[in-house]
Amino acid sequence: MNHRLSSLLLALAAATPAALAQQSDLRETQLSETQRLGRQVFAQSCGICHLQPSLGVKTYGPMLNKAATAGNDEVMRAFIVNGTDRMPAFKYYLKPAEIEAIIAYLRTVPVPPEPAAQKQGEAR
Repeated sequence: MNHRLSSLLLALAAATPAALAQQSDLRETQLSETQRLGRQVFAQSCGICHLQPSLGVKTYGPMLNKAATAGNDEVMRAFIVNGTDRMPAFKYYLKPAEIEAIIAYLRTVPVPPEPAAQKQGEAR
């Protein structure tokens, strides 16, 4: 019995990474060519500040998703092109098509759920 349980657990553990890879592949095929370019440019040019390097570590810039700039592409474009006090301007670094691709990709990134601790604190 213990041998069967161990074998089952081992099989499940081996299947989990495969299932995650399969989900990632599914999301990959759902992105258009422009969105895939945007994901690549975002990771290379924006990820240093806007992608979380590891769990529990804060990013320098805000995490970006489809709700960023209240879904307004013009505002997003202005931020990327002109920068802010804390963010450099990318108008001389990125091509207009790359900026459009970043925006297209970010509009596919889901808004993460609020942590339970914040929800409980708001209820008080």
